[in-house]
Amino acid sequence: MYSHGSESLIKQAREIQESELQKFYSRLVKLLQGREFGHETIDSLQRLHLILSATKYTRTLPSELQKRLLSLLLSSSVEQLQVLSSAVLRETLPPSGQELNYNQDTSSPLNSHAAALLLSQTGSTSDLSSFCAQLLRSLDSRSSEGPAHSLTHTLPVLNTILTHSPECLTEDHVTLLSKKLVDWLRYASIQQGGGTSSGGFFTGPRSRQPVPIAELDGTVSGDFFTVLCVGQGFTEDQWMNVYSFSMLRHWLLTYHAVANGNATADTANRLQLSLSLSHSHSHSTDDRSEVDGSVVSMVSATSSSSRLLPPKERLREKAFQYCQRLIEQSDRKAHKRTDTELQKACLVEAVCILDCVCVEDASLVYRTFPCVKALYGRLSSDLSFARVLLPIAQFYLNHGEMAAVDCECVWKLVFGRFPAELFNDPFLAHELLRFLRLNLGNLQLRAPQYTRSFPNLLKFLAWDSPAVVDDFVDLLPSLVTAGTAVELLHSLLDLPCLSATLMLQLRSTYFPISEPGGRGLLSLETFRSPSYRGLFLFLLRGEAGSGDTIDRLSTLHELLAEATDWPRVIQCAQTVPVLLHIYFNTIVTVADEKLLAHLILVLLERSSLLINIPKYIKEIHRVFSCHLLRLCKLHPSLVVDQSHELLEFAGTTANVYSKEEVFTHVVWVLGEYLSVSCDSRCSVELITSCFEALEAVLFEVTSSAPPPGEAPPAPRVITSLMSALAKLASRSHDLIPRVSLFLSKLRTVTRGGSVPWCSDEEDLVAIVTRGEELWSLLKSPSVAQSVLTPPPHVTNPRWHRDTNVAMPLQLRALTSLTHSH
Repeated sequence: MYSHGSESLIKQAREIQESELQKFYSRLVKLLQGREFGHETIDSLQRLHLILSATKYTRTLPSELQKRLLSLLLSSSVEQLQVLSSAVLRETLPPSGQELNYNQDTSSPLNSHAAALLLSQTGSTSDLSSFCAQLLRSLDSRSSEGPAHSLTHTLPVLNTILTHSPECLTEDHVTLLSKKLVDWLRYASIQQGGGTSSGGFFTGPRSRQPVPIAELDGTVSGDFFTVLCVGQGFTEDQWMNVYSFSMLRHWLLTYHAVANGNATADTANRLQLSLSLSHSHSHSTDDRSEVDGSVVSMVSATSSSSRLLPPKERLREKAFQYCQRLIEQSDRKAHKRTDTELQKACLVEAVCILDCVCVEDASLVYRTFPCVKALYGRLSSDLSFARVLLPIAQFYLNHGEMAAVDCECVWKLVFGRFPAELFNDPFLAHELLRFLRLNLGNLQLRAPQYTRSFPNLLKFLAWDSPAVVDDFVDLLPSLVTAGTAVELLHSLLDLPCLSATLMLQLRSTYFPISEPGGRGLLSLETFRSPSYRGLFLFLLRGEAGSGDTIDRLSTLHELLAEATDWPRVIQCAQTVPVLLHIYFNTIVTVADEKLLAHLILVLLERSSLLINIPKYIKEIHRVFSCHLLRLCKLHPSLVVDQSHELLEFAGTTANVYSKEEVFTHVVWVLGEYLSVSCDSRCSVELITSCFEALEAVLFEVTSSAPPPGEAPPAPRVITSLMSALAKLASRSHDLIPRVSLFLSKLRTVTRGGSVPWCSDEEDLVAIVTRGEELWSLLKSPSVAQSVLTPPPHVTNPRWHRDTNVAMPLQLRALTSLTHSH
């Protein structure tokens, strides 16, 4: 909500009369005709912007005012005026009969605000390509011919164009910009820019002598200028060096895509080091260099053979040299913490650039690998460099096979120590999971540790579920294999326990028992207890293969009872049903019937072994029921394979009350698929034993009140039991009298009014009605069998397709009759 004063100003701006507005336009034109613009001009521009933006209608400015604003935007050196004029023009675009054009021959520099306005106005690819050509020609002209700061504005604009429309580039554009980037990257001045004089009375010629650039550790630089060199001021070509490095990887990816005829905007998404890098680089209060022109460095000049290379190959060579220099500079001890962070950022970008040039030119792999391998050896023991080590892992993944390098140590670090020790680092979690998503295919082929590392990877999910659940939706199918399926299912069900354990692990580390930070948490003391240490260590294991689950799950759930209301644990529990759906959708595509039969046992077992979060238990039971039904529908023989366990579950009356959802579906599965038509192994004895188990449960439920503290069973449970008994009886006619007797007694009992096992009268009527329908069917056994156990050609009819029957003819006849007049 706006303040009262703001609302009053907006209301005035919306209600301004046309005559008053025209007078205001005229007064503003007179102000813009002057040579100097003071506070009155700024205030008027601000008011004009408010008037234009306060209404949803687009206004058209007078032609003269439009021209003045364009001139102000292009010629003013005051950024506030640039911002205001650009904002006003944006509110009025497209202007009537006027367009913002930039001529490279003009003496006015193209500032970023003018360029942004120009980009928003270009309507077609040809316009954008023409604009791009103008910018490139302005880069190609000598900086001494124009303003010193024009190039530093032009390059970011070019980068923006490459981000949104790389297809506008031509081969000539690629060649020209590649040449300029080589010059800026490799031949920037090695002397500090203006601002080295301390000033004062004793300032003289000696104090203004050129001072060489320095390294981050304070020593004088002995090689060419890079983004990691420091000084009191910087020349224009040094600023261009910084800008060029910032967009180098983006450019390599873009021109590679253009060369392959596959330029897409997606390449822009891989630019990680923004042009703002230059701000953190500067140690000077000077925003612009006082030195014009480009000074070619005489240190480490390129060899004549390098000069003979084509522009794109030469740029790759110079990029390679630049990145090697950065890696050497990163080993120096920086004096400031910000410089240390800058070193890490530059290392990330340097390794990514080396990866790009090696992808484009495989011959560079053998020159690059020793450098990258040495860098890995230097950083791998320090987890503060984890975000640098991920691009190194990408390099190993892309080129390790070609260089015949053993990558196992890299995968132990990425899949081992990173998740185990840095699971609470949100930036690393995002980047590591992104690395996995982008390289799923390669990882499955070249990193066998990946699928075995899911206990570690799930720690990211257990710690911060909302932030990473989307990543795991993509990753989970790749972790589901025949070898990991059972253990992975247990791990998903135990995710809330893992979340609580990770919290206890951190509290145990940072809050010793003697300190008040570890106050009164019984689970924290339990976590430290040697008696239960094995339970928690299993949850915190780093690799799969040490066992599917633990024997004392119920004990673990009791120990973590106080964690069931922790927000992090509850959030984690909310993501499990989503992941279970993905798991089961994947498992049916990779598992054989033997494995699926084992998974049914896991479902039945784990339905009673879940952490005590009521809503979580209810959701998991719903997921189990859904996929139990699906598994049995896909493979009906599973019901006979696991009949003993299914009967044991369905024959336990307590499950009616504690696992109602799962119980109902187990009963339905037994009644539906325990049939000779589904599996020839289904014998009369098996049908009879199933019938007797379900009959006993139904009799017990309908002859007594529910246990203390339990609600009466849902009507669906009773009707499912009755329907299952009727189906089984229709397949073994000797059982029909027993079902009929029960159904007749049920009708007699309910005539007396309410019953203890059903408190709602409408539900009771529905149950009795269902019973009467089944009783009527069973009076004709042959009819009952065809209705309750229909053959496949009835359940899946093809009458509308089968030309051997008369149904298609009848359907056509009926259609013609209904459509006739």
